[in-house]
Amino acid sequence: MTTVLNLRGDGLSESGRRVLQTERLVLRAPRLDDAPVIAVLVDDDRIAHKTTRIPHPYRLTDAEEWITLANADARDETLLITLRDGPVIGACSLEWRDGPNPELGYWLGVPFWGQGYATEAARALIDQAFGDLCHEAVEAGSRTTNSASRRVLEKCGFQWTGVGLYRVRSINSAAPFDRYRLERRIWSSLKRWGQVNHEVRAD
Repeated sequence: MTTVLNLRGDGLSESGRRVLQTERLVLRAPRLDDAPVIAVLVDDDRIAHKTTRIPHPYRLTDAEEWITLANADARDETLLITLRDGPVIGACSLEWRDGPNPELGYWLGVPFWGQGYATEAARALIDQAFGDLCHEAVEAGSRTTNSASRRVLEKCGFQWTGVGLYRVRSINSAAPFDRYRLERRIWSSLKRWGQVNHEVRAD
């Protein structure tokens, strides 16, 4: 279940960005004082090589630039993923790139892999995409060698649509990415099915 924290009376933080809370996580806007932690987490080629735009090595100035851009673009939804007790563990976003639908993206620091955090954060942002933000579809991509990311998308209901070549900044070369799409009707069906299952278990 995802909760929008009512910090300012309208579900937004003082920065004007949404704040989401799940069972284990809080998703909030990045702040400049988060830059040192972000720089340490992202400066790992196991993260950079799985994404298109993250450079490697990743320096403090890269983190500061990313935070500034994330907070400057009101159309995109870029949030840090933090544990409920505070530590930053990653980030997720809905960004407008090419095409009529926003694209879901996410990364997690390597120490936090394999614990379900990416799926939990992605589901929270997807709920906002189809709920408060009223989108009709969300796109996503995953490098074909990144089986963990593909599992996250599949668990969230995304359907595979094909493969495309995309330039990976950290290796200065193109690599194949699986492309995925989630439509509102599929999301609605999954939400209803989840509610029914919850009610059955409760009985």
